[in-house]
Amino acid sequence: MLQLSSNFHRARTHNMAVTCLYTTLGLLFGAAVAFGPVPRITWEHREVQLIHFQKPEVFNYSTLLLSDNKDVLYVGAREVIFALNSVNITEIHHELYWKVTEDKKTKCADKGKSKQTECLNYVRVLQPFNDTFLYVCGTNAFQPICDHLNLVSFELRGKTEDGKGRCPFDPAQSYTSVMVDGELYSGTSYNFLGSEPIISRNSHQSPLRTEYAIPWLNEPSFVFADVIRADQNSTDGEDDKVYFFFTEMSVEYEFVGKLMIPRISRVCKRDQGGLRTLQKKWTSFLKARLICTTPDKNLVFNIIKDVFILKSPSLKEPVIYGIFTPQLNNVGLSAVCAYNMSTVEEVFSKGKYMQSATVEQSHTKWVRYNGEIPKPRPGACINKEARAADYTSSLNLPDKTLQFVKDHPLMDDSVTPIGDRPRLIKRDVRYTQIVVDRVTALSGSVYDVMFISTDKGALHKAISYENGMHIVEETQLFPNFEPVQTLLLSSEKGKRYLYAGSNSGVVQSPVAFCDKYSTCVDCVLARDPYCAWKPHEASCINILKEDEIERDWIQNIDGDASSCTDKVRENCLHHTFKPGNIAELKCSQKSKLAQVVWKFKDHILKIESPKYRLLEKALLVFNLSEGDSGIYQCLSEEKVKNKKFSQVVAKHVLEMKKIQSTTVGPTQPATETEGNSNVPKISTVPTEGSTAQTSPTQLISITGRVITKPIIPILTSAASNPDIFNSVPDGVIEKTMFLKSNDNFLLMFLFLFFFVLFLCLLSYNCYKGYLPGQCLKFRSLMLLGKKKTKSDFSECEQSVKETLVEQGSTQNQNGEQPKPAHDTGYETEADCGNGQIQHDDSSQAFKEVKDKPFDVKCELKYADSDAEGD
Repeated sequence: MLQLSSNFHRARTHNMAVTCLYTTLGLLFGAAVAFGPVPRITWEHREVQLIHFQKPEVFNYSTLLLSDNKDVLYVGAREVIFALNSVNITEIHHELYWKVTEDKKTKCADKGKSKQTECLNYVRVLQPFNDTFLYVCGTNAFQPICDHLNLVSFELRGKTEDGKGRCPFDPAQSYTSVMVDGELYSGTSYNFLGSEPIISRNSHQSPLRTEYAIPWLNEPSFVFADVIRADQNSTDGEDDKVYFFFTEMSVEYEFVGKLMIPRISRVCKRDQGGLRTLQKKWTSFLKARLICTTPDKNLVFNIIKDVFILKSPSLKEPVIYGIFTPQLNNVGLSAVCAYNMSTVEEVFSKGKYMQSATVEQSHTKWVRYNGEIPKPRPGACINKEARAADYTSSLNLPDKTLQFVKDHPLMDDSVTPIGDRPRLIKRDVRYTQIVVDRVTALSGSVYDVMFISTDKGALHKAISYENGMHIVEETQLFPNFEPVQTLLLSSEKGKRYLYAGSNSGVVQSPVAFCDKYSTCVDCVLARDPYCAWKPHEASCINILKEDEIERDWIQNIDGDASSCTDKVRENCLHHTFKPGNIAELKCSQKSKLAQVVWKFKDHILKIESPKYRLLEKALLVFNLSEGDSGIYQCLSEEKVKNKKFSQVVAKHVLEMKKIQSTTVGPTQPATETEGNSNVPKISTVPTEGSTAQTSPTQLISITGRVITKPIIPILTSAASNPDIFNSVPDGVIEKTMFLKSNDNFLLMFLFLFFFVLFLCLLSYNCYKGYLPGQCLKFRSLMLLGKKKTKSDFSECEQSVKETLVEQGSTQNQNGEQPKPAHDTGYETEADCGNGQIQHDDSSQAFKEVKDKPFDVKCELKYADSDAEGD
């Protein structure tokens, strides 16, 4: 009891730490610096030679199977299976359409699924059954079925089998499968709703599956399955084992939100199930946690996306490569962790088990079991030691061992990665699939080359060396940036290709683009194990395609390009510019790890100077002058191991364009009198590129040429004096006449035309009252004429008074009373006085107005309205 309490306290402490970690994980991501190496070179889709396969009206090319010995690539898509030439996938050997009947589509739609998308047959299982048949399964409108495909006739046998437990119902559900000795091992869901996940073996003799219990599988998302054969040289008589990789909701801890855990599980191939306990259930099913965290434990990658198990004769043991992402992946973080198979086996064969905790009010649901472990060891395969104890089959195992496995399928120990850290961490990218190739370099060193696809249709090629990871290149496989759903590698020598499947099609790509490197330095700095520089041919070649390897080939995965002695062919680009212009000198270098350096007359340019501006692929030189003429060199400098390697990427020769001038001799000054027929002769006309000579007359510059002002009489009298044309080089008169008779006249005509049009539009708008402010005053002047003097407004006021006064209101000169003024709601403009009617009763003022020599007729107008009046 004391031990259990101690375990509970330890688990609870760990639980609190994990809770705090996942609470603050998003903040850590946001504040973290950029992770991961940068791809040295990015190949756009149009830059490399890729082979595409796509069939009209066919989608979801998500299942790939390669037959290396037959050079055939089998592709499972929506309602169709293809057999393609693996060397050139555009060549179709066979195709088989496997469609759903209308009756099944209707029943599927009645269950609430989409008849156009979900209620179709998605091919999800393509596994080799034998040399003649493939085992194929499809979703079949949420009624999964399986059949055997004849590779000779490329027809289905017609004996359909129930696909439950072998193929998912929903095309969006996760699944995985592997064929081992004619028996299909699969991880998927067993029902329509996807609520019964199982890991099963479909066999006519001994079908097995997992328990429908949360401790066994708790909402798993399957990603990969593969078989690891037992070592034939081993003396312990171990069995072949099948491993499954998935992410499931944690059964160890219970939080408000779901905590996801990456898992690896194992079953034995010769497992027969139990006799009484675990009948037709796995007796060897165990699962453990996969650890993929950073060394400082700040980042936890707990979602597994894909797995590849590297098996090679040069390896002592298989190596597991997995892609992981964080559960709170708000910055697009991905990691690659590698595990030795011996580490996995040690956890399952020697590790501690976990058991369900009975303490209430605890987030921790499972703790370490420290009690007695039954013999034979629960979950172990039948080996030499078990046979010596007379346990020749799982059917002979005691109930105590089987009951322990049923109650304790989870291991307490976790599988840690090689080096206790991820091989690669990359930010701002989401990896989807991974395959790994093992390449021997010219030096004899062996490198694991990882090909990792992204959710944007790209492919990263990365290698690990003593100083860390290096991403050789990034290749855009799909032009529409769609996610890569499946990735496959052909490992045959001389036929190594990558095949990537997506929703729209399949892409075939070589494993390396060595021929894209044009220089020895570039070939070596790529640090690609596939590529080496061949000095005799001055080319970068793929060493796997060569029959013999010569000693003088240059390759250095460390990036030391000191062995390169070839001379780079420098292509100079000549440019001519006029004074004051801006020069754009282009320089495009592919390496993202290199720094661009510009040299002018063998001196490094100071780019921070306002004279220059460095763009991504060019250099701008402002305000060109004679001193800017010379040779500009663009160099790419790449630093590797404290060594700097530079190469000339582009060379530009800049020359200033010299001005050609036309001058008039100073001995006969030109005059511009009307009717003058005496035209001065032209003394010299320099050719283009010569220095312009000035004369006492005023110079006029026209499009880079200098001509004198008396050029007009020369042109007008050219017909009467043909000697003038003889003294001018060919083309000068013609160009000058074009400039004079066309450009100047046309510019003057356009200027006058638009000026008159502007005045007309302005006047019209003012007249209509469309323009406010001062324009209304201008309109008032147009309508009222000349502005009247101050004495004129008294008559205007008198006229208004006479109009507004009623009889009998007040006494006027005839004894009549004036009527009160009628309020019109308007005020007059300031041009008609002070804006108010003066109430002056003095008859003398009216008399002075009437004594004027002219009668003043004042018509009241309202400047802010076009109304005619009431």
